[in-house]
Amino acid sequence: MPVLSRGKHRTPKSGGCFMEFASYLAGESWSDHPACTHPVLASLARMVNDCSSDDARSRLALLIPSVIGLTSSDQRVDKRIEIVVALRAGCEALPTASLERQRALAVGVLTCERNASVLDPQFAERVGPLIRTALQEAPDAERWARDFLGSVHSWSHTKFTPRTADTIIRVAVQGISEACISDPDARLYVLLDHAINDCRVLLGARTPDRTAQLPALA
Repeated sequence: MPVLSRGKHRTPKSGGCFMEFASYLAGESWSDHPACTHPVLASLARMVNDCSSDDARSRLALLIPSVIGLTSSDQRVDKRIEIVVALRAGCEALPTASLERQRALAVGVLTCERNASVLDPQFAERVGPLIRTALQEAPDAERWARDFLGSVHSWSHTKFTPRTADTIIRVAVQGISEACISDPDARLYVLLDHAINDCRVLLGARTPDRTAQLPALA
């Protein structure tokens, strides 16, 4: 099993992170930004890799093969993946993050919801249960986020970009890793596993034993 370490590595001799080993398995040049995986999913994988403890990081290697091939040349599918990976991260971090991060994550989740509705109402309906469950766990943060978005009139002009997704992912992963909980590593692993599965569902990949875990997207 590969020995994973934090950060970027010039060659395998100096170690490797999650996505660097994915590039190797995919037959690409050694890189933490390989073409074999959607950039936003790869961003999440790098963050989870770097924020996991040294003792727990090696377990992530079990997920490396499953990210290979999870990408799309269809712009609409590509945008769905951007939204759903950010949304998954925000929703799973929202109940456990600190109050300050909860507010930022609630803004992110509502922004994802808004952009999902604009992109495809059916897609928005599929992710609706995930959003509702997360916001119910942090009602004060939801109220603050709605007031904030309304006060700055962000609803009408907020454009969802890969940078938007990366920001939500960064706040979410740091929120989980620094939360006052007993199992941050386990939660980070589950987050990445769920996000991978979300992408497989959107791309139509066959994972019959895993899609059942995600009724919001199945």
